[in-house]
Amino acid sequence: MATGAAPRAEPLALVNEGLGNSSYLVDLGDGRALAVDPERDPGPYLAAAEQRGLTIAYAAETHLHADFVSGSRELAAYGTGVIASAEGGSGFGHRALRDGDELDLGGLRLRALATPGHTPEHLSYLLLDGDRPAALFSGGSLLVGAVARTDLIAPERTEELARALWRSLHERILTLPDDLPVYPTHGAGSFCAAPASAERTTTIGAQRAANPLLAAASEDEFVRMLLDGLGTYPPYFLRLREVNRSGPAVLGPVPAALPALTPEEVRRVAAPGAGVEPAAALIDARPAASFAAGHIPGAISIPLRPAFATWLGWLTDAGRPAVFVLEQGQDRADLIRQARNIGYESLTGELAGGMAAWQAAGLPVRQISVVKASEVTGPVLDVRQAAEYSGGHVPDAQHIELGALTSAEPGVGAAPDGRPGPDPGARPVTLMCGHGERAMTAASLLARRGHPDLAVAVGGPQDWAAAHDQPLETDP
Repeated sequence: MATGAAPRAEPLALVNEGLGNSSYLVDLGDGRALAVDPERDPGPYLAAAEQRGLTIAYAAETHLHADFVSGSRELAAYGTGVIASAEGGSGFGHRALRDGDELDLGGLRLRALATPGHTPEHLSYLLLDGDRPAALFSGGSLLVGAVARTDLIAPERTEELARALWRSLHERILTLPDDLPVYPTHGAGSFCAAPASAERTTTIGAQRAANPLLAAASEDEFVRMLLDGLGTYPPYFLRLREVNRSGPAVLGPVPAALPALTPEEVRRVAAPGAGVEPAAALIDARPAASFAAGHIPGAISIPLRPAFATWLGWLTDAGRPAVFVLEQGQDRADLIRQARNIGYESLTGELAGGMAAWQAAGLPVRQISVVKASEVTGPVLDVRQAAEYSGGHVPDAQHIELGALTSAEPGVGAAPDGRPGPDPGARPVTLMCGHGERAMTAASLLARRGHPDLAVAVGGPQDWAAAHDQPLETDP
């Protein structure tokens, strides 16, 4: 194999742990920088560039993203030129590249490599120092220990795109030098990955040696392995691709605060009435323990953490206004940033004074019981992803993924894995996940439907197994 050149400076990775994605800032060596797959908030990229004395000259998109709103248009408002696939049909100003097209970056060159599979228009970008490869920005083609899923366009195209990805890998990417650094966009924690390692960057040779999908003996085996590894994904994936194609609204810097709403204003727009769906979704972003101790009836518990955006987008409608309950010390800017990142822009405000103000106004409060996972007895409903549940669960626990609770409920029909929901007459039902946050979200959804006597396990199956000195059940 030929040898790749070392990059002039290693690209700076800006990692979104919640969505499992990485963006990159590349120092071009002449006071300018290239951003690859930037997310919507321009602040981190502009700040990182300023700290290094750089101006972001270009923002390159590897594909039309389904899991986050692209930030290229935001950066374009600061004078950045946008680079994107000519096959993507983006409806805003950009430089359209096709396979083999190159962009002179002033001593470095950026070459577009058509690598369809994850999406039809997908490009990988090969950074060249002279004629020698220096880095590959692989987007959603080659990941660390995985590849990106091919089922986000249309069900009937999933296998077609999987076969296209096989060809992209073997005919384009694996022909590159083994020591070439690879910088993927998707990684561990991303629902676009199928699945990925905890490592964020790699080399061609490392993946040739260790990526199980690259070890497939044939195209047919690769397709089978890839499709067998696909799980569910949030419904907002089905709309963000078109948002990114047409061009997301430019919102500017993320504000540090949400508008303040009085308890009466919250009650009017977000508290449920008798048989009437409120105008705004009521999201309680406080820690799960705070929600359990006292919350507004009908509120959905989605604790503010790195995974906040995923569950906000999975469980609520982006077209509906949202009202939030928070407590002192929580980062409002982080909440707004995460919401914007998945296309949630109608953020009406937050309850001024928090739950203390709500209670002082004499308005109703509900509680949810909590129990240590090690002490759980009786019916258990495990709301983790199917792969997590199959890997080990409390004996006799029923299963339904948290994301399915908006359209299916225990005791009615079957869960996505075919198991029946727990008998709604068996009380109490204890909700369990890995730590407690997703279980509290599930409990809040079920409580909104009138399910009584719910409890939430703090901890997960491993805590139960350790306390009982008993192995967990596993599924094939």
